[in-house]
Amino acid sequence: MGVRNYLIEGVSGTGKTAVAEELERRGHHVIHGDRALAYLGDPLNGAPLDRPAFADEADAVAWINAHWIWPVDTVRSLVADRTAPMSFFCGASRNSQHFIDLFDEVFVLEIDLGTLQGRLARRPDDEFGGHPAERALIARLHATREDIPEDAVVIDATGPVASVVDDILSRCTGTAPRAGRDCA
Repeated sequence: MGVRNYLIEGVSGTGKTAVAEELERRGHHVIHGDRALAYLGDPLNGAPLDRPAFADEADAVAWINAHWIWPVDTVRSLVADRTAPMSFFCGASRNSQHFIDLFDEVFVLEIDLGTLQGRLARRPDDEFGGHPAERALIARLHATREDIPEDAVVIDATGPVASVVDDILSRCTGTAPRAGRDCA
């Protein structure tokens, strides 16, 4: 929905929602991917999936993470809409390989493990990261970076959210399109 479109990614607890809310407060167009787009589906073909039963909570959490996707056609439509000067898509998706090249830039929020653990410890039970099995998965993903898009601009998200957003916005003006993207 913007002339320029940006993806803000990172493991749970790095501040994607807080950044999205600060961008909105400043008047920017934001798509909350985890709230408005995400569903459980096949990351290869997008088919919706029902969560299977698992005996082990850790297996259930890993399955949910692996199948947390966004509808590719919807993302493409939102990116094609040039109504706003800039749009920020904030959230995580396990099928981003199907649309990541549409973004002018991808930012990955990063924090140290201690800060991450502190943030997750304050999460309510009904939010992802509020349970021990979820925190364990997030810590592993933080260490391995396996769900993080390659060639993204790393943003230090340990400071105040206003400073994190200032850093992101300072990198948006005049950003060259990602490799393979037509600049028309």
